[in-house]
Amino acid sequence: MEKIKIQGMSCQHCVMAVTKALGSIPGIKNLKVDLPKGEATFENSQKVSREEIRKAVEDAGYQVGE
Repeated sequence: MEKIKIQGMSCQHCVMAVTKALGSIPGIKNLKVDLPKGEATFENSQKVSREEIRKAVEDAGYQVGE
């Protein structure tokens, strides 16, 4: 499982937007976006690059934390 920090989420709508953005990437499986922790965990079965993941999150209006 991989984990990324996501900044800027404040409500369930934010969680849905990030889930939709990351879920649309082929190879991202078992995705769980956790609002209280401000993170997403997922399986990356096709070794999607961190840059592609970051772009999807940013295109949805959020930032990937360190």
